[in-house]
Amino acid sequence: MSLTIDEIRANCMRARELMARAHREKFAVGAFNLDNQETLIAVARAAQKTKSPVLVEVSQGEVEALGHANVRDMVDNYKRQYGIEMYINLDHSPSVEAAIQGINAGFEFIHIDVSQANHAATDEQIVEATRAVVQHARFTGALVESEPHYFGGSSNVHTEKIDYKEIRKTFSSPQGASTFVQATGIDTFAAAIGNLHGSYPTPKVLDIDLLKQIRVAINCNISLHGGSGTPGHYFQEAVKVGVQKININSDMRKAYRDTLERVLAENKTEYAVVKLMGQVINAVQAVVESKIALFNSAGKAKP
Repeated sequence: MSLTIDEIRANCMRARELMARAHREKFAVGAFNLDNQETLIAVARAAQKTKSPVLVEVSQGEVEALGHANVRDMVDNYKRQYGIEMYINLDHSPSVEAAIQGINAGFEFIHIDVSQANHAATDEQIVEATRAVVQHARFTGALVESEPHYFGGSSNVHTEKIDYKEIRKTFSSPQGASTFVQATGIDTFAAAIGNLHGSYPTPKVLDIDLLKQIRVAINCNISLHGGSGTPGHYFQEAVKVGVQKININSDMRKAYRDTLERVLAENKTEYAVVKLMGQVINAVQAVVESKIALFNSAGKAKP
């Protein structure tokens, strides 16, 4: 059932209050990718068990598979069922038009990422597109996130090693972050400090000293993308520095697929696959709970 504009604005106001709490109380809200109903259930149960606020996020691929309205309805249904504080983030929206669709659908968080869709996008194009989304988001109060350059990796399980010599070329800078935030008016800056999308055979290494400099340079929220495969102590340090949002995807997908393959192999004569999904949901839920503990968000929900 579609939300009224008043309901959407009230949700966005609560989302803004959540980010203010996260900033004030030094915790980060996990943004967990929603691939299907099972992953949504896993996140909802983890949020209920830990009493943590959560974001569930969809990127363009999930939007095309599920639809904005269906995602909105499913999230609202499970939010009511489990009595939890849960919001929707549109992740890596590739264009102004796609971002506006998410805003109009009532998503509380919008990430506009022109450079991800077009690696050759100029600084001016990125700023112009981000400004346009910020302007439209005022209609509902949705929080807008962006970054001034391409962010590496992909949401998958990689076999290659991380080439930090190359990755460092895309690191954020304090001055660049400040300039971009002032030019666009965004609510959340996606920092690049060694985090990159996907899971790799070697653990990621985050530049916490650089994060501290960025935190001093900007007053808005800071998010970290590519949280999968990151040693937990980096999350704990980042939260203390002042990160408000951390994205998790590949770790969940790996738990989902590995568990599903195992239970299918163990139950070769069972064709009602829905009967086997309990173990899959539990495995994904365990991943979400482990991240919530590192993000210091347990017990911070206000349903």
